[in-house]
Amino acid sequence: MPATDADEMADDFTELVNDLAYAKTFYPSSKITRFINGQASRIYLKIFRNKKEEANRIFRFWKIDLPLIVRKYHKVIFFTAVLFCLFFLVGFFSSRHDENFTRYVLGDGYVDKTIQNIEDGNPFGIYQSEGPLITWVEIMFNNVRVAIKYFFEGIVFGIFTIRSVIAFGVTVGVFHEIFFSHGLGWDWGLAVMIHGELELWSFVISSTAGIILGMGFLFPGTRRRIDSFKKAAKDGVKLLVGIIPFYIVAAFFEGFVTRHYKMHWAFNMLILLSSLTLIVWYFIIYPIRLSKKLNTEEKQFFQE
Repeated sequence: MPATDADEMADDFTELVNDLAYAKTFYPSSKITRFINGQASRIYLKIFRNKKEEANRIFRFWKIDLPLIVRKYHKVIFFTAVLFCLFFLVGFFSSRHDENFTRYVLGDGYVDKTIQNIEDGNPFGIYQSEGPLITWVEIMFNNVRVAIKYFFEGIVFGIFTIRSVIAFGVTVGVFHEIFFSHGLGWDWGLAVMIHGELELWSFVISSTAGIILGMGFLFPGTRRRIDSFKKAAKDGVKLLVGIIPFYIVAAFFEGFVTRHYKMHWAFNMLILLSSLTLIVWYFIIYPIRLSKKLNTEEKQFFQE
């Protein structure tokens, strides 16, 4: 499989050079020796071909490195998203059949305040309780803090990260049900999801980073367990760093835009569709296309 980043390419090159030395010593005329030599030469050329791109490392990170890591862990991202959605439904229907469950999850104070806002005709007034700048900064730092927490929870085989995904899914489901039970399900989608789309997806990616950390130790594959763990940690950190701008934008929407949820529904839909398009393109379509393109180029290079 092609390397997903420079560190993995360097590891592959070192391993191949060791294999090549052994093969040339004991099997100098073997086809496998020529094959390993070709592989090592290909990686060597890639390393020096990319040396000129050091100045564009940040641009490369967003254009190539992060999408390839996303592609590499598409199945884990899918698992995390499905887990979240499943327990969103658990929280929603549990709350629908037991009001005490709602209060247990969200707390009496929050539930009473939300119901009071609904009765006052301002159901999402909770997002207008503070100034937009303060709200943006507070939410941004809180979300990033929680994301880092989810990541480091993964160090214990990913168990605590999975637990956090379950708890968060239940909480969001319960929160949604409050408005749904008052006939405001559609309004919740138009208002809260202005920032919720990017925010919830960012939590999915952050949680995926934590699960990857746990998987690196549990499933080392052909690597030494410690090497596998280090590689998983690097990939997880890159995912975590890559998702921070999405947290910042989501917090900006929550602080400056969600409070104006009564604007014309067309503006709400424009933001929702734009966020959805960004998520689908950058985290699903683009990584698949980029991976296929690089694999094709690599095959052509090797054949030449």
